[in-house]
Amino acid sequence: MEETSREAVATAVQRVAGMLQRSDQLDKVEQYRRREARKKASVEARLKAAIQSQLDGVRTGLTQLHSALLDVKDIQGSLADVSKDWRQSINTIENLKDVKDAVVQHSQLASAVENLKNIFSVPQIVSGTKLLIEQAELLQAHRKLMELECSRDDLMYEQYRMDSKNTSDMNLISIYFEDVQELSDELAKQLWMVLQRSMGTVRRDPTMLVSVVRIIEREEKIDRRMVDRKKQTGFIPPGRPKRWKDKMFEVLEGTVSTRIEGTQSVTREADKMWLVRLLEITRKYVLDDLIIVKNLMVQCFPQHYDTFNRFFSLYHNAVSTRVFELASEDLEANEIVSLLTWVLNTYKSAEMMGHPELFSECDINQLEPLLPQDVVDDLLGKYVQTFTSNITGWLRKALETDKKDWQKETEPEADQDGYYQTTLPAIVFQMFEQNLQVAAQIDGDFKEQVLKLCLKQMNTFLIRYREEAVTYKEEHLRERQLPQCYVQYMVAIINNCQTFKESINSLKRKYSQSSEPTDSDAAIEKTLNEVAKEGCQFLLDEVFLDLEHHLNELLTRKWVTGSHAVDTICVTVEDYFNDFNKIKKPFNQEMTSEALRRVVVEYIKAVMQKRITFKNADERREGAERMIKEADQFKFLFRKLAAGEDTDRLCGAIAAIAEVFKLTDPTLLFLEVTTLVSKYPDIREEHIQALLAVRGDASREMRQMIIGTLSENKVSYSGLTQPIFKDITVPTNTMTTMTSMATAKLLK
Repeated sequence: MEETSREAVATAVQRVAGMLQRSDQLDKVEQYRRREARKKASVEARLKAAIQSQLDGVRTGLTQLHSALLDVKDIQGSLADVSKDWRQSINTIENLKDVKDAVVQHSQLASAVENLKNIFSVPQIVSGTKLLIEQAELLQAHRKLMELECSRDDLMYEQYRMDSKNTSDMNLISIYFEDVQELSDELAKQLWMVLQRSMGTVRRDPTMLVSVVRIIEREEKIDRRMVDRKKQTGFIPPGRPKRWKDKMFEVLEGTVSTRIEGTQSVTREADKMWLVRLLEITRKYVLDDLIIVKNLMVQCFPQHYDTFNRFFSLYHNAVSTRVFELASEDLEANEIVSLLTWVLNTYKSAEMMGHPELFSECDINQLEPLLPQDVVDDLLGKYVQTFTSNITGWLRKALETDKKDWQKETEPEADQDGYYQTTLPAIVFQMFEQNLQVAAQIDGDFKEQVLKLCLKQMNTFLIRYREEAVTYKEEHLRERQLPQCYVQYMVAIINNCQTFKESINSLKRKYSQSSEPTDSDAAIEKTLNEVAKEGCQFLLDEVFLDLEHHLNELLTRKWVTGSHAVDTICVTVEDYFNDFNKIKKPFNQEMTSEALRRVVVEYIKAVMQKRITFKNADERREGAERMIKEADQFKFLFRKLAAGEDTDRLCGAIAAIAEVFKLTDPTLLFLEVTTLVSKYPDIREEHIQALLAVRGDASREMRQMIIGTLSENKVSYSGLTQPIFKDITVPTNTMTTMTSMATAKLLK
């Protein structure tokens, strides 16, 4: 108490010190005293009230404890009286055993009396119940059935309680009520029949389906009650538990399976599109049925059945089983594609399980795959194998058809730009396009796989295409009059190569996700270029076979005296190029340039073969002027044919040689030859010797000096321009002739 008083005083001092920190606060001392007095009075009043309340509570508690003590004493006295009475009545209870047995017997007799009416009317009730079942009054029939079963079960239970080992009485009751079990079975058949037709019933008479579900729910409750009683008493009526709910789901599952299995209306022998029809019917049935389940059937079943998801799973499992059976059959390639497209794409699309009306009720992403991945892989492998075999046959047949066209006496068709072509590229890539479209329906990765396979087959096909083009040329060379349109069809073969390139690029852009070139692309590109270039070479060979006679006239005595060989060459080349204009770019440009180069090379070969030796300056001048004129003819012709920028340089080689022949002062011959070598650095010593031999007036010393000087100051060939003299050889007879002439001059 003293410590508390000290703390209170210290607190008061501290509060007073806080109130009187300034001199002007001294005027308010009286005000502070009254305020603190009011607070003190208020606190004392609350304290008194609290203490009074506590005292009242204690007083009430004591009063109740006192009352309880009195009650406990009264109860204790009563219990003592009861104990005393019980001890006195033990002998009396033992004497009432007969009464107890009489009560039990009375209970049994009362139950028998209660069921007596039903027992005697069992045959009548059975007949009425059968009639109700036949009339499809299922709820009333079930009510009657429950009454019969209740009478039977009660009698059996009472018999079981009286004497559980007395089987004869039990059998007697069972025999008397044997029609009840038949009624139960008959009613069950009707229930299962309604459930089997549930899709039609729910639209025509949903109350019938509701009645069936109510009956099954009642039986489930009775099953549970009987099972519980068995746990307590050990007795359960015959036929229990019926488990009609489990049977109901089995019937529904069987109904769904039968519905799916019954969709096949035709076989492969009757209709090639049997599988497409089957899958479409299955899709329609499943979608229609699930929409009916969602909109109608769900309302006929209790909510805890989770009806829609249950049916959704049943249909999924049934479709999966059916699809697996189809995958196990010996399917053709197009049937494999139809099946996989349906399984991988259509099934989960908005056309079926992902339909907007079903989307809110289920998650299609939770569905298990219709087919295991290994089965899908097997089907894809089988399709690829069949496709490879088929496409090889298709390509072979397409090429055979194209080869027959090569022998026709009519020109090949031309495209909208006038370029010759055959139908081969269109046929080949139509096949590729169709198969890639089909593969794209299945899967993106499989589409890439089929594209690679197509390109691989394409490469093999082009190698054979090249071989057939070579054979076509060789057969033509054996008899040049046949086939009649050889040139036109060879042009078409060349154009086909460009069409193949464009079609391949189009396929890759359309069906490939990768833009990176592959080894197969490079191989195809190489083969196509080789076929096209060889085709161009074959056509030029055809031209130069016709020109051979006229080329042999060049730089001969007949040429000197007056020949129209070059005129004929130009006319022939121009005539051929009227057909060659039907060749697509870039091969037409390359072919024109090659034709010019070969004409010039053949012309220079004629010079190098020393078919003529000029006798005097006039003859050299006339020959040189003719050569320059003919070079201009070639230049005019090939400019007209758009041979390219190299036209002047190639034709200029003929003019440059002519300048060597035209020179009248032999002392300047070295300068002219040097100019020629500087323009055409690929010219060799034997070429210079042949030119000097044709000129006919160069002395041995001059030839040796020119050759020696050129050897010492040899101009290196850069290789930037296409060589002219590189492939031109000087015949050995020319060299022998030159040596003989030199020897003859020395002897002379």
